[in-house]
Amino acid sequence: MNIKLSNKNSADVKADILIEFLSPEELSGHVETEILTKAGFKAEQDSTCFLHEKGLLVCGVDEQKSDDIRSAMACGIKLLKASNYESAKVNIHSKKTLAALVDGIVLGGYEYDVYKSKPKKSTFKKISLTADGLDFQKSEKVFNHAMIIAKATNFTRDIVNMIPQDLHPQTLVTLAQKLAEENKLGCTILQEEDLKKENMNAMLAVGRASVHGSALIHLSYTPKNPKKIISLVGKGLTYDSGGLSLKPATSMVTMKMDKAGACAVLGMIKAASELELDVEIHAFIGAVENMIGGDAYKPDDVLVARSGTTIEVRNTDAEGRLVLADVLDYAQEKVQADFIFDFATLTGACVVALGPFTTGVMGHSNKLKYGFFDAARHSGELVGALPFNKHLKKFLKSEIADISNTSSKPYGGAITAGIFLDKFIKDENKEKWIHFDIAGSAYTETPWDCNVYGATGAGVRMMCEYLKNIE
Repeated sequence: MNIKLSNKNSADVKADILIEFLSPEELSGHVETEILTKAGFKAEQDSTCFLHEKGLLVCGVDEQKSDDIRSAMACGIKLLKASNYESAKVNIHSKKTLAALVDGIVLGGYEYDVYKSKPKKSTFKKISLTADGLDFQKSEKVFNHAMIIAKATNFTRDIVNMIPQDLHPQTLVTLAQKLAEENKLGCTILQEEDLKKENMNAMLAVGRASVHGSALIHLSYTPKNPKKIISLVGKGLTYDSGGLSLKPATSMVTMKMDKAGACAVLGMIKAASELELDVEIHAFIGAVENMIGGDAYKPDDVLVARSGTTIEVRNTDAEGRLVLADVLDYAQEKVQADFIFDFATLTGACVVALGPFTTGVMGHSNKLKYGFFDAARHSGELVGALPFNKHLKKFLKSEIADISNTSSKPYGGAITAGIFLDKFIKDENKEKWIHFDIAGSAYTETPWDCNVYGATGAGVRMMCEYLKNIE
C-alpha cells in the first residue's frame, strides 16, 4: 500500500474515497447528518458508515484524540482493503494525530499471509494524507518518523509470526546478520562453543535438548557523540515446549511468540538506526529453543550461571529467566550502559495481573518507570507497574542452591520472575535497569486497537518514543 503525505488542499487530491472521523457531538453538524442517521450511524468509537454514493467513509471516535483516531483508522483501513476501491484520502486537522493516523493505516492494515496458499489480493492501493493548513515541513518529519517506527513494528510482527520450523535459533542469527548488513550495524554472534567458554551454563541448559544450537546475538548501533548508551536485552525462545515440565497441548499453540522480546529488540535497533537517533544502542539476544529429549535439563538440576550464581531448577517451563540471567550478565560486562532494558514474554502471571493488552513494568527506579509511562501514553501502548516486594523475594529461596528458578507459592508470579532477574543485575546497575514483561501484550488472537490477529510488535513504538526524547 502506498501512503503519501501531501501539502495540497484535500479538494485537489484525487481519490475514490474521503475518510472522515466524527465524534457523537460532531455528528449533528455534519453535512450528511440525515443520511448517516438513517443508516443508523451514531459515531460510536470504531463504528463505520460507508456512503458509497457520496464517496465517503465515516469513522466514529469518542474524541478527536490520537488513541481514538488510531483505532478508528485501523477499522477504516480494513474496510477499504476489503472493498473494490483503489484509493482514499484523509485530511489531517492536527499534527498531534498524524502519527496515530499512520499507525492506524500501517499497523491496522497489516496482514501476515505468508503461509496462505492463495493470499487475498486487495484492490486498494493508495491513501493520501493531506496536510493543508499545517506546517508541512514539520508534518513531513512527523510522518517520516511515524512510517519508520510503524514499519519497524511490522518487521517485529513478521518475525514473531514466523513458525518454529522456519525460525529457530540459527535462522534468527541469519536474520539478525541480514539486518546488521542492511542497516550498517555491528554484529557479534556467540555460538554454543563460545557460550561454553563464557560459562553461560543456564542458557545452554535450556537449549540442550534442541537439535538447533543456541546462540547469543549482539547488534550495535554506534552514532558519533551519542547522548546515552542503551543496552536492550531480548528473550529469544524461538519455541517453548515447556521442556520436561511439559506445557498442556492447548498452551503450546502460539508458543512461537515466546521470541517476541528478541524480535522487539531487533525492531527497536532497526528503527533507531533508520531514525538516526543520537543514542548508542546495543541489542543482546539469547536465541534458544526449549525442547524435550534424553539430554533435556531437568527439575532438580542445579545450574551454575555465568555470574557464578547457582540456580535450583524446579520447573523447566520457567526457562526464559534462565536465558536472561546469563545474557544480562554478559551484557553488563561487555557494555557500560547508561540504561539496561530487557523485554520478555516471561510469565502468564503478568497477563493475569494486568490483562492481555498491557506490558508489565518492573524495576527499582521510579524515575525510569515514569519516563516509560509517558512514552507509552504518547505512542499508544499500554503499561502497568508491578512493584518489587521484599517478602515475595523469600519465595525464591532454595535449600540447595543460591536461588530457585520458580516461586514456592502461586502468587505474584510476574513479580517473582522480575525479582529473579534482579539477582543478576549488578548493584551499580540496579537503578539503571527496567524489566518489561510483554507476555500479554506481544500477541493477540482477538484484534484490538491497531493490532490484528497475531504478533503486535509490543514495545517498539514505546521504546522509540522514549529514545527520541531521551536527555
